[in-house]
Amino acid sequence: MSVPASRRRMSQQVWLRRLALIAIAALAGLLYAWAMGQDTLEYYYAAADRSMSMSWHAFIFGAFDPAGTMTVDKLPGALWLQALSVRAFGMYTWAIILPQVIEGILTVLVLYQAVRRLAGPAAGLIAALVLAVSPATVALDRENISDSLLILLLVLAADAVSGAIATLAVGDADQDGAARRPAGTLGHLILAGFWVGLAFQAKEIEAWMVLPALALAYLLSGPGSALRRAGQVAVAGVVVALVSVSWMTAVSLVPAADRPYIDGSHDNSVFAQVFSYNGFGRFGDQTPLQVRAAQLNPGAPISVPSRAADRLLDGALGRDTGWLIPAAAAVAVWGIVSRRRQPRGDRLRACFILWGGWLVTFFVVFTAITTLWPYYAAALSPAAAAIIGTGVAAARSPERERAPVSPTTISRTTVSRTTVSRTTVSRTIGLAVIVAGTAAYAGWLVSSSAAPGWLVPAIIAVGIAATGVIVCSLLRPRSVPFAAALAAGLVAVALAPAVASVSLAGHDESAFDTPFESARVQEDVALGLGKQAIVAVQGTIPYWQAAGNGTPYLMAAQSALLPSAIIYDTGLEAVPIGGFDGTTPSPTLARLQADIRNGLFHLVWISSATDDPRLRWVTTHCAQLTKRLYRCALPKTVTAPAPVSP
Repeated sequence: MSVPASRRRMSQQVWLRRLALIAIAALAGLLYAWAMGQDTLEYYYAAADRSMSMSWHAFIFGAFDPAGTMTVDKLPGALWLQALSVRAFGMYTWAIILPQVIEGILTVLVLYQAVRRLAGPAAGLIAALVLAVSPATVALDRENISDSLLILLLVLAADAVSGAIATLAVGDADQDGAARRPAGTLGHLILAGFWVGLAFQAKEIEAWMVLPALALAYLLSGPGSALRRAGQVAVAGVVVALVSVSWMTAVSLVPAADRPYIDGSHDNSVFAQVFSYNGFGRFGDQTPLQVRAAQLNPGAPISVPSRAADRLLDGALGRDTGWLIPAAAAVAVWGIVSRRRQPRGDRLRACFILWGGWLVTFFVVFTAITTLWPYYAAALSPAAAAIIGTGVAAARSPERERAPVSPTTISRTTVSRTTVSRTTVSRTIGLAVIVAGTAAYAGWLVSSSAAPGWLVPAIIAVGIAATGVIVCSLLRPRSVPFAAALAAGLVAVALAPAVASVSLAGHDESAFDTPFESARVQEDVALGLGKQAIVAVQGTIPYWQAAGNGTPYLMAAQSALLPSAIIYDTGLEAVPIGGFDGTTPSPTLARLQADIRNGLFHLVWISSATDDPRLRWVTTHCAQLTKRLYRCALPKTVTAPAPVSP
């Protein structure tokens, strides 16, 4: 029996889409994994990965050091995957970064699925491609930073909400409450809540920033009555809360003596770490990096992005993720406004609401926080990519050509032609303005950087050519179809970000870098130690081992910064005094003295003089071996001084 031609064509289209998606995923993997090495490594988290891979106790609590005296200063969700990779494959740089590469590829695939549900496969492919070559995404997924897992889980949540919205057929939208509730809708929302709760384990309350967009999209576009939709959203919210606080609650129930001290808190509270140190304290307070810099190098300034309203659209951050934000915002507004008369369940409008809400929420919060590191901005990339893909689908939607008209004395044929003509003109002019404006914006961003000299002329030339193709599609629609205009526009707006992504991968840059930097600043900003200093630390470890005379611990060191390279390189214990920012009250002075007295360690590494009473005691009671290294030795029993008679 012969297969109908229509079915063969459909099968061919499915295979072509699959091949295109595989090619996009392969491109993403190549950009994320190219030349990954120690230049793309954050040593603080890498040290924790090694510590957590050495014992299940350290693994469960997210300990920074092998002895488990202190946790990392964040929830350990993303580090669990890195530590498992190290435990499975060994202590290699690629083993630490591999989970982020996989998470980045999966994010591209899940975004395709999420956009496809509401806007169709073509929109999904465009969104996946735009995300894969986004510079902020490429830089993030090349380093061991927890935001890769955060973004994957949040996109999974958006996919689940899209699935809940997609269960409602457009024809049933007007039967508000009359239609039977589609099976699986609540299940989709519960799944979305579960993903957001897991994302909380990776990056704490930043995961909750997506909730307004998810809730708004479902409340405005989901099936069932308004009361039922609100109840379902409330149930999903309960799931979010329960999953989010599950690990925190379990850790809080463990006696303090049986677990590491919670870094980032001054009362050994994981809730303080999450909601103060890593949460609302980021609005107005000094960041942990700034506090740490003041501890290790008093008076030295630390370079941080400005807090201006346009911080995401200008300079280095603009080149990192700002390329498509203005275009995405314009497309989202157009999409929502142009489809305002569609039934409540209109999928394209729901897609614009979901991803537009995501874009606005993250943009506003990132503008308000005290310090914004480049890799934070990668959370904007999925939304911008999804909006661009959905915008293409909406521009090509045949429903745009069927605007409702009222009966008049003019013939229906004349009205239809007039409506189509006006729609086509406005749509085409809008596309031309967005493409020309985005190309001009990209050229402006690149002109103030260290980009190759040919890039700005190329951006201008491609932008002019694409705009010309779009205009020709309006003047000569038979010769230049609108699909060709859309394709030309996509090439023009994606050229600069794609070149920037290739530049990042080709120069071994990662999460703390931005495209076309005039100088490499990653290590100075992210770690506080340059690569030469790291090499020097690693080369000095044999001397420290000899000077320690075989004590169980190699040393104690000021803050978690200094011993991170030691733990990463050797797996030896180096007690972090003061935690990540140097101010955490653990270990106490009494604990330090007891450990020294019991022979756990004798060496203490102090980078600079501070007012910390623990370090002042070291400098006044211990022998100075080098400029920054002290050797302490106390008798196991100390006789208290006799009381003085009055």
